[in-house]
Amino acid sequence: MKYSLSLGRIAGIQVFVHWTFLILIGYIVYANLKQGMDTIDILWSIFFILTLFACVTLHELGHALAARRYHIKTANITLLPIGGVAQLESMPEKPKEELVVALAGPLVNVVIAGLLFPVLSLSGGLDDLDVTRFSHHNFLPSLMVVNIWLAVFNMIPAFPMDGGRVLRALLSFKFERHVATRIAASIGQLLAIGFVFIGFFSNPFLIFIGVFIFLGAQGEAQYAQARSLLSGYTVANAVMKQIPALKTTDTVDSASDQLLASQNKNFLVVDHDNVLGTLSRDEIIRALREGKGAESIEGFMDRDFLSLQLNQPLEEAWTTMRTKQKSAAPVFSGSTLVGMLDTENVAEFLMISEATKKD
Repeated sequence: MKYSLSLGRIAGIQVFVHWTFLILIGYIVYANLKQGMDTIDILWSIFFILTLFACVTLHELGHALAARRYHIKTANITLLPIGGVAQLESMPEKPKEELVVALAGPLVNVVIAGLLFPVLSLSGGLDDLDVTRFSHHNFLPSLMVVNIWLAVFNMIPAFPMDGGRVLRALLSFKFERHVATRIAASIGQLLAIGFVFIGFFSNPFLIFIGVFIFLGAQGEAQYAQARSLLSGYTVANAVMKQIPALKTTDTVDSASDQLLASQNKNFLVVDHDNVLGTLSRDEIIRALREGKGAESIEGFMDRDFLSLQLNQPLEEAWTTMRTKQKSAAPVFSGSTLVGMLDTENVAEFLMISEATKKD
């Protein structure tokens, strides 16, 4: 994953940490130094954050393993300064299954807090529960409280939190999925506006949370609307039959010439009808910036390309392309190459479908 460091695999799922995580560590060191803390306390603070993000990883793993139960794969888990993201290939369509997957993450935090409670109770760690100022003396109590907070925060009924997905799952028992998504997104946006309003008079951090929730709800609603518009169509309805093709003998310079001479943003790299890879505009520009215009495109093409079938549901193909972060994919009828599908063409198809439905 771009700008991320691999931490290895857990239960067969690749775990990444984004480089911006270093900003969080740097901020913790700065804040602790400003408060006059010594080196030991600073190291304990860093260790606490790392332990907390281990809990976040387990939270995301809960989602991933629950999804695996319904034969849904997880591409990866990425840790960010604001939390973690489990990149599921798709969300369950059945309300009951989505409910299980959405609840699995917060349940992990509840279990962690539940395991810490008897330990602290027996050791007397709850006698003087003060987590307003962290130190190595209240490490476990702080960890328990933060896990409870994570569970509660994630259950706010608003996208992109788990609570938003729980709300959609419950609404989906009565309404169609895209309608349930729209209702859940609207509720989430109302809550977001409330957070922003309160934030102006109390904690400014609530403004950030409100904006985050509002944009997340908006994105989820747009995604659901797009899937609804694509439903019932196949790849054949949006396929580009005039294939923009390049050969491995072509140079990056010649590929850039074709980029300028046409409206194509993606190309298939072929040897006769045998697809060897795909080449995007971004990959061409990157090669040019590296001063490798005279080199063959073979060294810059994406060999790990996605193959689609002409009769494949368009909604499924588009969702897979988004999940795997592929901007283009060759389309086959059986084993015969018949065209290409790219995200820009799907976007145009969506605009046409939406305009047609309004008539």
